[in-house]
Amino acid sequence: MTFQKGTLVLVDYTAKVKDSNEIFETTREDDAKSNSTYDANVKYQPRLISVGESWVLKGLDDALANTKVGDKLSIEVPPEKGFGTRDPAKVRMVPLRKLGEDAEKVTVGDTIELDERTGIVRFIGSGRVQVDFNHRFAGKTIVYDLNVIKSLDTDQDKVLGLLKRRFPIEESKIKFEIKGTELDVNIPEEAMMMEGLQIVKRAIANEIFKFVIKLEKVNFIDTYNKPKQEKPAEVKPAEPKAA
Repeated sequence: MTFQKGTLVLVDYTAKVKDSNEIFETTREDDAKSNSTYDANVKYQPRLISVGESWVLKGLDDALANTKVGDKLSIEVPPEKGFGTRDPAKVRMVPLRKLGEDAEKVTVGDTIELDERTGIVRFIGSGRVQVDFNHRFAGKTIVYDLNVIKSLDTDQDKVLGLLKRRFPIEESKIKFEIKGTELDVNIPEEAMMMEGLQIVKRAIANEIFKFVIKLEKVNFIDTYNKPKQEKPAEVKPAEPKAA
């Protein structure tokens, strides 16, 4: 049975550029390590996707709607359903001085911020720099090697999946309890210092209200554990000196 719009599913995948085989995203630690894209700060785990709701590229989203749990497939996403076609109008030549203090540090291939837009430096010369504001993969066909692992159908699974999406920590450290129409979520100590934690909590609450219809209230509980105190070192009495 294929998925309805809004179904939460877990997928495992590796995404690469078709014409170069460059891997730019993966949920698989082994693939990341074998292609020099491994990041020790990233938690590699299946990705949660709400089918048909633009959580991923349109081409992948459309394909997922026709899959089912257990499917293993390769999906090709053309530019028009991926990162877009290349637009020559998004390539600009600007004076090098416009880059300010960074002008002398910039090299071809660098990604820079200019006029609140992100672009890639394509050429530098004669006091000018060519900046390409097209997406890095504009005009490229993307290939997903994908496994559909699980559909989250119970309230418990949905809450756990949504919390793991926002808190990239070990699953065993995510604690919550559904009490009728209320949900209590213990904020893990590892997440206490997350940047923008209040925004993250609001996003979690909004997603939970959307996907777990019966819930009307989400309580976030901050828990602090008392630090363990080291026992003082045992001091042995001095041995009596020989007469």
